[in-house]
Amino acid sequence: MRDAIATAGDNDLIQRSLAEPECFAALFDRHAPHLHAYVARRLGPDAADDVVSDTFLDAFRRRHVYSGHHTDARPWLYGIASNLIGKHRRRETARYRAYARSGPDETIAALVEEGVTTLAVNRPLLRALAALKSGDRDVLLLVAWAQFTYGEVALALSIPVGTVRSRLNRARTRVRAALEAPDA
Repeated sequence: MRDAIATAGDNDLIQRSLAEPECFAALFDRHAPHLHAYVARRLGPDAADDVVSDTFLDAFRRRHVYSGHHTDARPWLYGIASNLIGKHRRRETARYRAYARSGPDETIAALVEEGVTTLAVNRPLLRALAALKSGDRDVLLLVAWAQFTYGEVALALSIPVGTVRSRLNRARTRVRAALEAPDA
């Protein structure tokens, strides 16, 4: 039984959880650590705990609408998380600006020690991220930090792949320009 759950696709786990809710725990075990790391980079570890919990709670409640055509639930889960992050946008932007002004704190130092690439040591990059439109920042960070393909980003954010491309190009251009600016 455990082997069947461990090797099942995300879509199968979600479908099975409709009759056996405890199967959904395998989806949490599979994706929560990576989702938590992504959200923590954006909002900090305290907010990440809440956002990840809320993401899986929302996903569990809405599992009946999950499209069984997608074997990987990551875009769906990251899409839910992105919407929740949207509620924390001011905190995210303020975090980037504070790090850009003051440098890393103990939280960021701990992330570096764990081997996570952090932006706290790069103030111009943090300023550039803070200045991006939220949609551009979402696309850029899903590609850069979650290592999503354009199709996965499109699925996560419910936007066309062409929009993903244009937002990513715009974000890259703005970040590059910010990093090349003389005061950077």
